[in-house]
Amino acid sequence: MEMISKFRDKDIVKRLLDNIYKESKADKIYNIMEVCGTHTMSVSRFGIRGLLPKNIRLISGPGCPVCVTAQGEIDMIFDLLKHNDVIVAVYGDLMKVPGSDGRNLLELKAEGKDIRVVISPLDVLKLKNEQKKDIVFVSIGFETTNPATAGLIDTIVSQNLNGFYVLMLNKTMPEIIDVLLDDNELDVDGFLCPGHVSVITGESLYLPIIKRDKAAVITGFEPVDILYSVLEIIRQINSKNFYIKNNYGRVVNSLGNEKANKLVDKYFELADSMWRGIGVIKNSGLKIRKQYKYLDASERFGLRPSDKSEIDGCKCGEVLKGKILPNMCGLFGLACSPENPVGPCMVSSEGACAAYYKYEI
Repeated sequence: MEMISKFRDKDIVKRLLDNIYKESKADKIYNIMEVCGTHTMSVSRFGIRGLLPKNIRLISGPGCPVCVTAQGEIDMIFDLLKHNDVIVAVYGDLMKVPGSDGRNLLELKAEGKDIRVVISPLDVLKLKNEQKKDIVFVSIGFETTNPATAGLIDTIVSQNLNGFYVLMLNKTMPEIIDVLLDDNELDVDGFLCPGHVSVITGESLYLPIIKRDKAAVITGFEPVDILYSVLEIIRQINSKNFYIKNNYGRVVNSLGNEKANKLVDKYFELADSMWRGIGVIKNSGLKIRKQYKYLDASERFGLRPSDKSEIDGCKCGEVLKGKILPNMCGLFGLACSPENPVGPCMVSSEGACAAYYKYEI
């Protein structure tokens, strides 16, 4: 608890805010994107947006893995359950994400489909002791969770287990950062870089950001972490001296996790991937390598993503690109709420709409 409390210390928070007010220029707008969904949730939870000067704008980005999973990819899960008598294992955030027909996995489970919520990919292995149906793990995530899925496949392969498959919907961070940097409509001066992803990747992931004269600060998730990083970004912008700053050194080292990256490389290779509201981005996802293709659920069950777009009226895609705030969607708080979500940004524990709904209205 002491470890956390010092990062929520009111006196330190006040001093950081004082410095932010002193060092930010009143005639300048500072646009700062928090790439990670957990940052978005922390910013809203601790009321940080309201504490900052009005000319410092925190913009939510495409850092929630459930949110960026394209509608066509979500529908693959429903197709799998519709045509096959299998156990589907998912993370809890997926249970309320609607398919194109408006139904979600909770409803399908109530209708008798065998859907299990797991906390870790390795939990999937325990299910095999219960019955003899094939089991499909739906893998969604960024660099943070890719090693855990690789670990599941490593166990399946090393123990020669049968009846386990993985539906890979994972995405990777470098390519989406390039997309953000190339977007002329997105005026971002600096990035709060994701702490969890950085644990795996290290710092080099963010070199493209500073090469484009924008600030890049790896950040933890407590108020002191975030405010200290906002102050650092303001200083870099004011001085026009841009470099990668690691403000999450208690967890992130500069080179990342070499062992985890080797495990990911062993079982996965880069592949084109479809992002919600953005479209297909070349080499922005992972697929299972050819020699382990027999474990790929998309191959085993003939699953292919459709090109279906978001449900009518849903603006999750615009929210994920930082083009609008969640409450600028016409469905926000009306037809779309955590109890009755229309899009994934209102469902996920890292979703921008969920954060706004819970803490900022």
